[in-house]
Amino acid sequence: MRLKSGIWVSAYLRRRHIDGTFAVVRRRGAEEAGAIFIKIARLDGTAELYGPAPQTAFDDSRPADRAFSPCFKQQPVPEAEAEARLAREIRFDSDIWIVEVEDRAGRHMLDQIVP
Repeated sequence: MRLKSGIWVSAYLRRRHIDGTFAVVRRRGAEEAGAIFIKIARLDGTAELYGPAPQTAFDDSRPADRAFSPCFKQQPVPEAEAEARLAREIRFDSDIWIVEVEDRAGRHMLDQIVP
């Protein structure tokens, strides 16, 4: 059973705050199973964006883990491009979570990234 989205986001924010990084929930989604998007603002006009990995990427031996994949082939992208992608995602699914992190180095601290 996978951890509820709200609990996962809270843990991720705490992890980022412990390492001294500014991170906030920009949009609160469905508490139980809303898709989570992580935007890493690099503070130079660019950003990286990570979203849920495709279902085929999940490891059957660890079904509770959340896997993420980059939303763009080449990252970072101009921040406006990341925002446009998020706007499209909101139109598609209004229950998404958006977490924004400010990190000049682009560190995402996500446990599982699927290319």
